[in-house]
Amino acid sequence: MTLSEFKESIKHSNPPGEINHLLQALWYDAKGDWEAAHDLAQKINTAAGSWIHAYLHRKEGDLGNASYWYHRANQPVCKKSLAEEWEEIAKELLN
Repeated sequence: MTLSEFKESIKHSNPPGEINHLLQALWYDAKGDWEAAHDLAQKINTAAGSWIHAYLHRKEGDLGNASYWYHRANQPVCKKSLAEEWEEIAKELLN
């Protein structure tokens, strides 16, 4: 799936069946369902899961918690816009 196809899927009512939980978390976030995105992200015990978790807490405004999760993800605390970070994570996961 390309980034364009992934973004296009956000218009639908359910995430594409072929995407993993990491991408599902980003999909739900893009749909405005922070809770569903967070529920998925916190169950994924990988660096990528921690990165999404960090992004979600930054979006929420909880920068202390976000910082903790960036550290767990081995990522610097993001200074980009939320939209830019979302796209960066999505690109990484789709590759």
